[in-house]
Amino acid sequence: MNQYMLSVWHRGGYPSAEEYASDEMQASFEAVDRFNQKLMDQGAWVFGGGLHEASTATVVRVQDGEVLLTDGPFAEAKEQLGGFWVIQAADLDAALAWAQEATVACANPVEVRPFQEDAG
Repeated sequence: MNQYMLSVWHRGGYPSAEEYASDEMQASFEAVDRFNQKLMDQGAWVFGGGLHEASTATVVRVQDGEVLLTDGPFAEAKEQLGGFWVIQAADLDAALAWAQEATVACANPVEVRPFQEDAG
């Protein structure tokens, strides 16, 4: 089986505390929980998780031989990575089918990317 990353992209920031408590947001959380369970039940689940806001990120990089740490996301963009799943699927078509369910469950765009094959 091949492994794929399903990346969830948040548009325009994260919800406020009030929005998190809304019935609509709670329904989305429940839909994601059901999707996660389906992945597990069908043996496709490898790992997954949601991320804190991009503003909590720290970028570590080397510049002129020195390691630097910078607060904030690496990419300055409206869309930021909000979470992900790593799944096993027979092929890209199967991974895309999972992504279709994922985007409905989390109500955000989902990018599908295959992992590089092990050279060994």
